Amino acid sequence: MRHYIALVWRVIDQTERRVLRAETVPVADKLFSLFEPHSDLIIKGGRGPEFGHKLFLAGGKSGMVTDVRDLDGNPADTTLVEDWLDRHVEQYGEPPDRTAFDGGFASQANLALLKEAGVRDAVFHKKRGLEIADMARSTWIYRTTRKFRAGIESTISFLKRCFGWTRCGWRGLDSFRAYVRAAVVTANLFVFARHRLAEAED
Repeated sequence: MRHYIALVWRVIDQTERRVLRAETVPVADKLFSLFEPHSDLIIKGGRGPEFGHKLFLAGGKSGMVTDVRDLDGNPADTTLVEDWLDRHVEQYGEPPDRTAFDGGFASQANLALLKEAGVRDAVFHKKRGLEIADMARSTWIYRTTRKFRAGIESTISFLKRCFGWTRCGWRGLDSFRAYVRAAVVTANLFVFARHRLAEAED
């Protein structure tokens, strides 16, 4: 009771501030769920608000997920590239030769960061003022890499449809993180098995 009463008082406080006093309440001060108080407000593009956690996903040509992060709050995509690059180098010992990002990650600063790190082709789905010649060694590489990026969308759909990523039923932040990673490991094992079966048939 003490736990939930404290949360209810938080809701009352933020409601009084926002409705009665017409204050702008910072997102960090808001509580969006009594039962999952760790939930964040997520607003992306022209979509309506959602509640949960923003996830960052990376994959390779095998179709397997190579990196997954649950993020605090709703950080802009442009702020995530440097951390992803550091994590990739830590995991694999070197930067990728070629990489593709969603349009939200595009910026001159991110392109420069990737190129300086040794990424030969750093393609963003939307150019946002960037030149193809600066991103990739040729228009053909730009187009094929841009098409390859669409593959991560099918991976996200696969995780949602088959492995429960649409809604986590486990309680608490630690359980949420475990749920996300359990789904990724299971999906990767499924993809790995499919590759092995295909090799055996050949």
